Amino acid sequence: MSPKRPVVVHQPSPGGGRRVTVEAVNLGLAQEPRDVEEFLRRAGLEDVDARTSDLIEWRGGGPDVWPE
Repeated sequence: MSPKRPVVVHQPSPGGGRRVTVEAVNLGLAQEPRDVEEFLRRAGLEDVDARTSDLIEWRGGGPDVWPE
């Protein structure tokens, strides 16, 4: 079992976007990977690549899955 990752990008919501949390604190609703990176920057996690970082757990699909 892999260690728990502190950042979770939750499954796409029917209303659009994906909720982003860090250690269960809600950072916002992302519409694309760039939004995830901006939320993390604001939370003090600089230079995180949302598409490749091991810090992020993607639920309900990876960084290319977004609601239309």
